[in-house]
Amino acid sequence: MLSGGAGTRLRPITHTSAKQLVPVANKPVLFYGLEAIRDAGITEVGIIVGDTRAEIEAAVGDGSALGIKATYIPQEAPLGLAHCVLIARDFLGDDDFVMYLGDNFIIGGITDLVDEFKRGGADAQILLTKVENPQQFGIAELDDVGRVVRLVEKPKEPKSDLALVGVYMFAPTIHEAVGEIKPSGRGELEITDAIQWLIDNGKDVRPHFVTGYWKDTGRLEDMLECNRKVLESVEPSCRGTIDEVSRIIGRVVIEEGARVERSTVRGPAIIGRGTTIVDSYVGPFTSIYHDCRIEHTEVEHSIVLESTTIVGVSRIEDSLIGKEVEVSPSTAMPRAHRLMLGDHSKVSLA
Repeated sequence: MLSGGAGTRLRPITHTSAKQLVPVANKPVLFYGLEAIRDAGITEVGIIVGDTRAEIEAAVGDGSALGIKATYIPQEAPLGLAHCVLIARDFLGDDDFVMYLGDNFIIGGITDLVDEFKRGGADAQILLTKVENPQQFGIAELDDVGRVVRLVEKPKEPKSDLALVGVYMFAPTIHEAVGEIKPSGRGELEITDAIQWLIDNGKDVRPHFVTGYWKDTGRLEDMLECNRKVLESVEPSCRGTIDEVSRIIGRVVIEEGARVERSTVRGPAIIGRGTTIVDSYVGPFTSIYHDCRIEHTEVEHSIVLESTTIVGVSRIEDSLIGKEVEVSPSTAMPRAHRLMLGDHSKVSLA
């Protein structure tokens, strides 16, 4: 499980937090991947960690709460996906293994893929899906009978729209391939180069087409879309408290210790543990994490992280708001917007 990326496209959130721990429907993205691996029958999980190691370890621990045994493998710098295989050599031994990018989101899990790989005896099995912007992905080219013939990392002029999804199955032959390749022009050991080495040396590399939902959660739009997809299937429940005048409409989850007072929550939505909603409207496709306070505010189609306070804001939409943030109207004269924003922040004022 790769969890060492910097997450530059989600800044400023990822200046202080691991991108893999940004929650979707109040569960870190990383946990969805770890649960998919567990459900496929794999419990020995090596987690590649970088600068956010402490945060990842604090969230996952020894893995027992997720039904796995976690081993942490530090990567001193982002030197490529194939470099992750290289530094995990002792952990992997001579076993077949899954490599899963921790910021990828796949609805439906990977059990069928793992079972297919076990039956097939291939040297590698790659997941592919059609995308509209192939320049941003590793791309696979197939021949007339559907065999993988070429892989290219983020091509300027792609000859295919089949992107590599961030989940791979490998036999031990991948270690020989990783040992043979050289760093790319961007100074990284590319997993696409290692798989291409397998192809060029007559090894069996098989494609598997993803027919369900997949998303690389690297951008705000992707996070909100994943949040929307998960919330569409939540089962309504209430373990918190709702006063008599509040309205709960549709699929809404109220977690333990949460309170809703004189407010409307229209699902699908989730209100996190210890969060208070007062005199407010929470609209569809909104996830509010733990220990937040939302008061005299309207928020919809957004993700709000833990311990954030939003008071007196007329309308928030399509937003990702970090942890321990304070948003409130200005009371000082003259009336003006007063902002303290970190690097790479984005603000759109009504």
